[in-house]
Amino acid sequence: MKKTLILIALVASIVSLHAAAPPHKYIRIITPKGECLLKLYDETPLHRDNFAKLVQEGYYKDLLFHRVIHHFMIQGGDPTSRYAAEKQLLGGGGPEYTVPAEFKDSLFHKKGVIAAARDDNPEKASSGSQFYLVQGRTFTDNGLDSLEQLRLSGRKIPAYQREIYKTLGGTPHLDQSYTVFGEVISGIAVIDSIAAVETDRYDRPVEDQRMDMVLLTRREALNLEREQAGLPPRNGIFTKFFDLFKPKY
Repeated sequence: MKKTLILIALVASIVSLHAAAPPHKYIRIITPKGECLLKLYDETPLHRDNFAKLVQEGYYKDLLFHRVIHHFMIQGGDPTSRYAAEKQLLGGGGPEYTVPAEFKDSLFHKKGVIAAARDDNPEKASSGSQFYLVQGRTFTDNGLDSLEQLRLSGRKIPAYQREIYKTLGGTPHLDQSYTVFGEVISGIAVIDSIAAVETDRYDRPVEDQRMDMVLLTRREALNLEREQAGLPPRNGIFTKFFDLFKPKY
């Protein structure tokens, strides 16, 4: 009996050691200008899960960044862009469904975030697949004051967000109008590089800028978060064993 209790305690200890909170979802975006790593927000679960699902299905493989505006954003996710002819107008493609808006006061259009594109529907529901990565520009206090009155209908930008818009930059006039659902945590220079390419009069890059995306595995995501916390990654035999029993990621 005593040996059984010791064994149970040992197993419980090992399970506890290897237990970890579910990681965030991370996407690696691969482009001709390099790679960047994207973290999806848990605060916007509908957009997070939809985007991760499409990435897993290979939906974005070889699609174009079809709309690029320097000091603003780079946009992609139109499935018709995969085999688009030269100078073909793009931007109207996507799944037949939309994703309900998920506006959060704490999620805003700072440089490096990913947000969902949409048409002019009154609910501001998002395209099922099209997205943009924000480059934006920096602002002065006077510029932000004017923007609050002219573009935001008097809505005040919180002080901490103003500081980010004045230093890192972004596109504050889009806040609370398009759903922000993640941010680039490494490789943000890729956005600058693509945003700087030559474009035609419809904002399509003259030289195609294709993408591919990969969803990090649960273990890769956990190890990334451990490294961010200053801890070593876990890849041992016990870790691999207990990973087999983790819920679907």
